[in-house]
Amino acid sequence: MKKTVIYILLSLVCLPSFGWGREGHETIAKIAENNLKPGAKKKIEKYLGGHSIVYYAKWMDDYRKTPEYKFTDSWHVAPVDSSLHYSDALLNRKKGNAVYGLEQAIEVLKNYREHDDSTVAVNIKYVLHLVGDMHCPAHIKYSNHNMSYNVFFCDKANKLYIHSVWDYAVIQKTRIWCPTEWAAELDRVDARTRKEISAGGPREWMHDNAVRCEVQFDLAKPDQYLGQDFLNAAVPLIETQILYGGLRLAAILNDLF
Repeated sequence: MKKTVIYILLSLVCLPSFGWGREGHETIAKIAENNLKPGAKKKIEKYLGGHSIVYYAKWMDDYRKTPEYKFTDSWHVAPVDSSLHYSDALLNRKKGNAVYGLEQAIEVLKNYREHDDSTVAVNIKYVLHLVGDMHCPAHIKYSNHNMSYNVFFCDKANKLYIHSVWDYAVIQKTRIWCPTEWAAELDRVDARTRKEISAGGPREWMHDNAVRCEVQFDLAKPDQYLGQDFLNAAVPLIETQILYGGLRLAAILNDLF
């Protein structure tokens, strides 16, 4: 019994608890980097102190609890209504959400030449992370679904919060590649498909994500044991979301810079 408790505690403590985790966020950023125009890439990296966008992909998770950036703590999820659309009616202006934060950052960056370098840099970091978060199944807040429950993940002794399953557990169970390798495997679509995926903006993408990711509630139910059959269905969904997130992130950055 003691070993079981220790195993569960370690599974919850030793793994990241926000967003996609490092692997997901960095792979999204790597796909975006591979699709940046040379001029945009050069400008962005200048503002990021010579670093690539992959370097700062997880930055918001690392700083969301600090006094300076605590106001962004609620920006990592975005709600949709019963028709699976995002609208301003869902916005809590005291807390914000991923779409709100992303749109705010985009507005600042539309006139990036008018701002100091640090303002431009932090808003680039917001864009990098929030595009990723809004493509994570667990970060879409459905008004018509219970999103707070536990499951047994790949081991009947390993009870895990469903949010954590989608954030990182599936990825760490099935994909051991570095972001460069995973991005190379996922980003194999033609130019026409890239254009179709990138069409629209954050609100259209939010609806698209919500429609596609609603299947998560059929794949994983409260207290269900999730084994290989679940992984076989979950991985393609996660990989689609990471690919879409990367291509859409590139579209935003190419348009801004």
